[in-house]
Amino acid sequence: MLYYDLHIHSCLSPCGDKDMTPANIAGMAAVKGLDVIALTDHNSCRNCPAAMRHAEDLGITLIPGMELTTSEEVHVVCLFPTLEAAMDFDQYVYLHLLPVKNRPDIFGEQLILDEKDQITGTLEKLLINATDIPFYRTEALVAGFHGLCFPAHLDRSSTSLLSNLGFIPPESTFRCAEIRDLTKLHQLRRDHPYLESCRILSNSDAHYLWDIREPDLQIPCASRSIPDILEVLSAPPAYIQHAGDRRD
Repeated sequence: MLYYDLHIHSCLSPCGDKDMTPANIAGMAAVKGLDVIALTDHNSCRNCPAAMRHAEDLGITLIPGMELTTSEEVHVVCLFPTLEAAMDFDQYVYLHLLPVKNRPDIFGEQLILDEKDQITGTLEKLLINATDIPFYRTEALVAGFHGLCFPAHLDRSSTSLLSNLGFIPPESTFRCAEIRDLTKLHQLRRDHPYLESCRILSNSDAHYLWDIREPDLQIPCASRSIPDILEVLSAPPAYIQHAGDRRD
């Protein structure tokens, strides 16, 4: 059983705190006792290389990922089995990001850091903007880069699949979904029966170090390897495993 938090932002996201450096994120995850985390900045994977190195040194599995914003402004968490696949996806997405320049004085800086937490660059396009990629294309697109994706924070009143589209498209095949407030899960499943076939995750969506999730939720997995973790996330059953919960 692995304690997880699979939705974390670094200082590359303009809305992320400057203290959300790769080293600090890995360090806080270790202090809190998490086994596996994912770095999922808005429309970019550029801080994943440094974060993976720090996580490895601390005995934590870090999955390289991204929080993609679709053309409908739906947020989708994308996770990849290798850093190479994530960086290839990063290049693809940046080309499809709307050509709006970031204004650091308004939106915040978009900092790329190395393994010493030193700034090595910034990104010109505003990362919190939408791409021209529609939601219906995301699953096949991410699978083409050997990854998997799932809709983020379904229970949020904005930037979620349900808030922006109002329904789960009938052609959807995702087998994992994220909910911020688990007390809403029963009602969401009643309103959207598709979620009965999904494994439900609850992540922090942390933009500040103190928001990284406590070790209270687990996923069952054969090992700590990224391929094994992604295999679990791509298949039922559809329940959250709480600390101390012995359900199989």
